[in-house]
Amino acid sequence: MIKEIIMSGLFGATSTTDEVLAGVDLKGKRVLVTGVSAGLGVETARVLAAHGAQVVGTARDLAKARAATEVVRAGEANGGSLDIVELDLASLASVRACADALIADGRPFDVVIANAGVMAAPFGRTADGFETQFGTNHLGHFVLVNRIASLVKSGGRVVIVASSAHRMAPFSLDDLNFESKTYEPWAAYAQSKTANILFAVELDRRLEKRGIRATALHPGGIQTELDRHVGAGAIEGMMAEINAALAAEGKPPFQRKTIPQGAATSVWAGFVAPADAVGGRYCENCHVSEVTDAEISPISEGVRSYALDPATAKALWAKSEDMVGERF
Repeated sequence: MIKEIIMSGLFGATSTTDEVLAGVDLKGKRVLVTGVSAGLGVETARVLAAHGAQVVGTARDLAKARAATEVVRAGEANGGSLDIVELDLASLASVRACADALIADGRPFDVVIANAGVMAAPFGRTADGFETQFGTNHLGHFVLVNRIASLVKSGGRVVIVASSAHRMAPFSLDDLNFESKTYEPWAAYAQSKTANILFAVELDRRLEKRGIRATALHPGGIQTELDRHVGAGAIEGMMAEINAALAAEGKPPFQRKTIPQGAATSVWAGFVAPADAVGGRYCENCHVSEVTDAEISPISEGVRSYALDPATAKALWAKSEDMVGERF
């Protein structure tokens, strides 16, 4: 069954959110989407509301998010809606306050999409002293999702946006805050994205008994605000390296996805793919990705085995609990 889902070809790299959700009625569904102030988060909220879902979006900058999501309001004509709540993933106080408010509200969620994040940021620390990318991309979502896990309905899903960048550097639980080793922005980003995948693996194991499945995914290469810390020259250099590697594999040059194409895998994994096919797995281009430890170009498909390793996932969970000072 898994192999059939991987190879079905029903949707692919160029599929858009509207194509993936064609004919899907989401009326009565309630969805949490983090990071709705730009890019993939806005598009995800737009298409879900357009299909009738009640969307709760989070943002650090509420004014920016309200302006960016004006396009979502059109979905309210189909019964969909969007509410925006404040959340700064780089502050555990903000994360806990957001989670407490959602718990106090009490309304359950069918799907949670952990979409927000930062990429290749200069060295910095979160409000709690964690390396910025690990603290924001992983630990912020780790605390948020665990604190509101009781709100996710049986039969629901948690979708975590990771990245093929997890293949850029090996993963180690040692020195996650870069206190001893030299900081490198892309290595830190890779570490945080591997952590996203491992979180999904262990979360899926823990929640499956409630009928809830968790999955991680790579949205693809898209030009969004996520690039803001990467200079134009650096991006051009990366593209040259990627295209040289693709040429060596006999593949055509890399083409960036549009934002609707980039958000397609999130809605596919959340609402279209069979739950048992994606649970505990890593997806890209609207299908489940195969495991490969071969040397491949940064943009080729495939997930590293270390990112799906159950023992590492359990160890990261315990380490994350120690770091945030909570047990889940």
